[in-house]
Amino acid sequence: MSDEDRYREQAVSWLALIWGPVFALVGYLTELIGGGPRHGLTWIGVGLGLALITLPWAYARRRYLTVRVTRLELWQGREALPLGQIKELDDVGTPVGARVLGGGWTVPRKYDELPIRLEDGTVVLAWAKDVEALRDALNEVRGSS
Repeated sequence: MSDEDRYREQAVSWLALIWGPVFALVGYLTELIGGGPRHGLTWIGVGLGLALITLPWAYARRRYLTVRVTRLELWQGREALPLGQIKELDDVGTPVGARVLGGGWTVPRKYDELPIRLEDGTVVLAWAKDVEALRDALNEVRGSS
């Protein structure tokens, strides 16, 4: 979390890139212990291949599923909502057809929604894995402004 971030949810860590190489290492060690033929170059290729196919997945999740609250904005994926536009966070109902922040059609899977009433009266849906922590961070930052 940077100095400017008041709240941050990262969708995935870059450590996910080591899953493939670790899997390949376990496979190679299994061959060593088993005493059969050893395929060291093949396991290196498997580890690199799995890391390479994990790279775009991790990049996309970090880019489109990160939630941040700074002093001035709520970031949902690539979309920023200035905190000055937020009118109400508590007891806001979710109308049918409310726009989802971040550019998606729906709230991402495994995320909960937080309806937010804006100054112009519209309701948008923010989302986070921990909605209460997001609401608390937004209330804290808006209260200190």
